[in-house]
Amino acid sequence: MASKPGILTEWPWTNLGKFKYLVLAPFVVHSIYSYMKDGDLGYVIILPYLVFRFVHNQIWISLARYRTAKGDNRIVERSIEFDQVDRESNWDDQIIFNGLLYYIGYLRMEQVHNLPLWRTDGMIIVALMHIGPVEFVYYWFHRALHHHFLYSRYHSHHHSSIVTEPITAFVHPFAEIIAYYGIFAIPAVATALTGTSSIASFALYVIFTDFMNNIGHCNFEVIPKWIFSIFPPLKYLIYTSSFHSLHHTQFRTNYSLFMPLYDFVFGTMDKSSDTLYEKSLAKKAEVPDVVHLTHLTTLQSIYHLRLGFSSWASKPHTTTSKWYLLLMWPVTLWSIMITWIYSHTFVVERNLFKDLKLQTWAIPKFRRQYFSQWQKKSINKLIEGAIMEADRKGIKVLSLGLLNQEEKLNSNGEAYTRKHPELKVKVVDGSSLVVAVVLNSIPKGTSQVVLQARSLSKVVCSIALALCQRGIKVVTLDEEVYKRLKERFTPEDATNLVLSGSTGVSKTWLVDDGLSEAEQLKAPKGTLFIPYSPFPPKKARKDCFYFNTPAMISPKHLQNVDSCENWLPRRVMSAWRIAGILHAIEGWNEHECGNMMFDVDKVWKASLDHGFSPLTMSSAIESKT
Repeated sequence: MASKPGILTEWPWTNLGKFKYLVLAPFVVHSIYSYMKDGDLGYVIILPYLVFRFVHNQIWISLARYRTAKGDNRIVERSIEFDQVDRESNWDDQIIFNGLLYYIGYLRMEQVHNLPLWRTDGMIIVALMHIGPVEFVYYWFHRALHHHFLYSRYHSHHHSSIVTEPITAFVHPFAEIIAYYGIFAIPAVATALTGTSSIASFALYVIFTDFMNNIGHCNFEVIPKWIFSIFPPLKYLIYTSSFHSLHHTQFRTNYSLFMPLYDFVFGTMDKSSDTLYEKSLAKKAEVPDVVHLTHLTTLQSIYHLRLGFSSWASKPHTTTSKWYLLLMWPVTLWSIMITWIYSHTFVVERNLFKDLKLQTWAIPKFRRQYFSQWQKKSINKLIEGAIMEADRKGIKVLSLGLLNQEEKLNSNGEAYTRKHPELKVKVVDGSSLVVAVVLNSIPKGTSQVVLQARSLSKVVCSIALALCQRGIKVVTLDEEVYKRLKERFTPEDATNLVLSGSTGVSKTWLVDDGLSEAEQLKAPKGTLFIPYSPFPPKKARKDCFYFNTPAMISPKHLQNVDSCENWLPRRVMSAWRIAGILHAIEGWNEHECGNMMFDVDKVWKASLDHGFSPLTMSSAIESKT
C-alpha cells in the first residue's frame, strides 16, 4: 500500500477475498444466455478472453521466475521476499476490472454489438492512437505520479517493488488503474467513433499492453541485440526489459510506457540504459555452490512450486485438496504427461546464504512415481544426471532432500558415489542433521518415547540408539523392528529398548509418514507426534499435536526467500536442505550418503553457529491450527 493511501486506493471487491471473481458471474451467465438466443460472439467471447489474459500473464510469471533463478540475462541482483509476494497477490484484480468494463460497455453501447473479428483499418487506427496520444499522455501522467503528492498517495505502492516480476506491472491502487484504463481506452474510443471497431482491435490491444508490460517487469533481458543492429532507430520505438528496470531502481528516469522516444525528447532517459542492456545480455547462467535436489509431491504441488502460482507458493502446501483445483484438471493432466516425457531437472529457486550461492533443482517426477518399479530406472537416471551436471559445473555440494524417502532406490545416494568414485561434488543425504533435529525436538524431561517405524533406516537406527544411550526408553510397536534394532545394539544400550503392544502413557511419538489412523487412535490425548521422515503423516486426531517434519528456522541472512518449502511455514527450511549448506560452509570434504553418519552433536552445533534456530512447541501448535 502507498505510504499515505489516497481515496480509491482499495479495490471495491477486496473484502470478497477468494470469491472476488463472483462479481463477474451475472455477466457471464447473461452472455451465455444472449449467445444462445442471438448468437452474438462478441459478448460471449469476453470470458475466454479474460481467461487467456490470466494464462498469458501466468506464463510470463513462471518464465521470469525460472530465468531469474538460473541467472542468465538477469538484470537486478537484489532479492525478493514474502512481503513483496503478499503485496502483489492481487495482481489479477485488473483482469476483473477489465472484464467489468467490457461487459458493461457491451450492454451500454449498441455500436459494439455484432462486431467483425478483424478490420485492418481499425487496427491501423489503434496503432496510430497508441504511438501518438497514448504514449504521450501516459508519459506526462507517469511523470505527474512521481510528484510527491501523488507518489506518496498512489504510485509508491507500485514502486515498493524495486526488483520487479511480471505481476508487478499490474499492481497499482484502484484509482491509478482507472486512470490507466482511461488512457488505454483512447484507441478503442477512436475505432468506435470511426466505425472501424472489431473484436481483434479490443482484445489484441490489451494483450499487446500485457505483453509489453511483462517484458518491462520480468527482470531478465528479453530483447535481442540483433533487432537494433538491423534498424538502430528502433531503440527509440520499443523499450527493453533493462530500460524499464532502471525506472524502478532510479525512480526519476525512463518514464515512457513502451517507447523510449519520449524520454529521449524530454531529457529523462537514463544515461546507463545502453550499458545495463549490454551487461544484462552478456550475463551467463549462475553456477551455485550448493544445489538442493527435490521433486514434485502431490498432483497439486505443481501449482505450489515457486514457478507456479506465486501467492500459493508463498504459503505452506497442505495435503487437503481444494475443490477449485478440480477445474484445472486439464493442466494437471498435462503436467503428468510432461513428467513422463521430460527427462531433465530444472531450476526452481535461488537463494544466497552469506557468500554461498544456493539453487534448488527439481526432478520432474511425482512422489508416487518413486514407488513404481517401472519408474525406478528413469528416476535413478535423472538423479545421476543431476549429480554429474553438478560435478561438471564445479558445484561443491548436492543435497538429496526428498529423494531420501526410499533407501532401496539408490541406497541413500551411495549407488552414485560408488559408480563415480572420481566425483568432486559432495553428495549429502542430510541424515545426521535430521537425527539431531528430531532429538532436539523431544520435550525436555521425556523419559519414554514411542518409535513407530515400518522398516529400519539409518535415521531410525540412529535416533533409537541415541535415545537409548541417553537413558530414554524407546517403545517399538513392531516386533520385527524391535528384533533388528536389538541385534544392532550392545546389550547395555538394548536395555532401554522395549517391545510393547500398547503405548502406555507415553505422549511423545516419533513417526514416519506411514503412520495410520488406527495407530494414531492408540495414542493418549495430548500426544505430540514428531515426524522423522521427509513427508508428514496424515493427521487423524484433533486432540493431539503434530510437529513439523525435521526443519529449522532460517536466519535473516538467508536472502531471496519468497516461497515455502512444501508444507513448512515461511522461512523454515528442511533439515535435508540445511545439511547441504552446512556441508559447504564448514568445508566437510566427504560424502554423507549410504551408511555414513556424521557426529550428530557436531552437526547440530554447526547449524546453531550459522544462525539456524530450532522450531519450538508453539510452532507445532500453530501448525496444528
